[in-house]
Amino acid sequence: MDVDYLLFLYGVILMGLNNFVKSLQDIMRNDAGINGDAQRIEQMTWILFLKVYSSKEEEWDITLDNYNSIIPEKLQWENWAVDRKDGKALTGDDLLKFVSGELFPGLKNISIGENTPMNKIIVKEAFEDSNNFMKDGVLLRQVINVVDGLNFEDYNGKHAFGDIYEKILKDLQSAGNAGEFYTPRAVTDFMALMLNPKLGESIADFACGTGGFLTSCLKILEKQIDSVEDRENYANSIFGIEKKALPHMLCVTNMLLHDIDNPNIIHGNSFDKQVRDYSEDEKYNVMIMNPPYGGSEKKSVQNNFPVDLRSSETADLFISVIMYRLKNDGRVAVILPDGFLFGTDNIKVAIKKKLLREFNLHTIVRLPHSVFAPYTSITTNVLFFEKTGSTSETWFYRLDMPEGYKHFSKTKPMKLEHFNSAIEWWNDRREIKIDGFDKARSCTIEEIEERNYSLDLCGFPHEEEEILPPKELIEKFQEKRHQLNEEIDDTLKEIKQILGLTL
Repeated sequence: MDVDYLLFLYGVILMGLNNFVKSLQDIMRNDAGINGDAQRIEQMTWILFLKVYSSKEEEWDITLDNYNSIIPEKLQWENWAVDRKDGKALTGDDLLKFVSGELFPGLKNISIGENTPMNKIIVKEAFEDSNNFMKDGVLLRQVINVVDGLNFEDYNGKHAFGDIYEKILKDLQSAGNAGEFYTPRAVTDFMALMLNPKLGESIADFACGTGGFLTSCLKILEKQIDSVEDRENYANSIFGIEKKALPHMLCVTNMLLHDIDNPNIIHGNSFDKQVRDYSEDEKYNVMIMNPPYGGSEKKSVQNNFPVDLRSSETADLFISVIMYRLKNDGRVAVILPDGFLFGTDNIKVAIKKKLLREFNLHTIVRLPHSVFAPYTSITTNVLFFEKTGSTSETWFYRLDMPEGYKHFSKTKPMKLEHFNSAIEWWNDRREIKIDGFDKARSCTIEEIEERNYSLDLCGFPHEEEEILPPKELIEKFQEKRHQLNEEIDDTLKEIKQILGLTL
């Protein structure tokens, strides 16, 4: 097919995506029950899920022997959502009564057992904490009709439909609760490229959000499929855990759109088990994630970790979980804030000692500011390590802001091409200095130990001279305060132990 025609076709598709998103936004703005982007996302999510699940069930009915839906017949999409223009489609108060009185209770109370396959379990899990916010049944009918109008064939196959889904996710996310769900696609793609997952390997994300990291890995795996066995390996390759209900449902839908028919995506807490109790079957070859940071966990959760690793900081706990659940010869790419790199309180030092002594922390890529704007201004880094022995040296590489950019934004987002210099350097490592500042350098384990395990190298020069907006200043001060409080708590704990006081 002609390249120009493909570009034209893709442009038409994008126009359709924008119109689709705008249509849903315009309808929902008129409903008194919808308050803000977060509720709009949740409202669209359960409707999209049922539409996508219905499409997958049509496929399973053909490809699987004796397939029976776990959804009661009256609650199946075809039997209540499809408007056949015969005047019989539910709308208004009748639709609202059906959704709140039959659909949601029916899906939440689906009976599952030990032998229920994951492609059926996900229906119950998806609706456990879902809500219908719309109060106008006529407007709800309009939303359902717009979603039902989507068809795989209309957008050149399932992957284009997946693009629609991701477009909705990205465009409707706002700062706050919704913002935490999205990591720029350029970042997830770069990390996946550097890990280079292979068919037959298991891939995990223990804070998977909407599944962005997993889909970046699936894009690489898909290119390796040449046989029925390869297709089975592809379908069984991923595992995810997500604590919050909305991103969990988004992730499950995302996996269905990427031909993962039994998405092993758990709605739960990654910290709910003693880390020493993980069996080999609960470990993975590849781990890729951007764990939430800045949050805290209660004492009962911290007790699932060895005493010296019991941090209240979520990012610290995720690093420990990763270390305990990585297979031998496995590899990891994880995003962590600056606070982890330069933190020298007792717990962070203990975590970094374990990381460097039991794993090969071979590379740290320091990301430019505003990568995650407007959701957070905290500067972050990508740590790459493997379970292949202890660390002898760690390479640092500073990814500078692209030429012509002062910061990233919705209109000037980060692109994969902005990582080209890092990818080129990755395969031909050398030390680089620019204007007297290190852009790339290696550091031996002895040097790291002398620095009390501070990994704050190849930082961005003159950052302290930058005048930040008030919100960004507050976030930076909050991060520094959180780190300082941890150091004070550890110091007080040591003093009490020395004095023999009760902790």
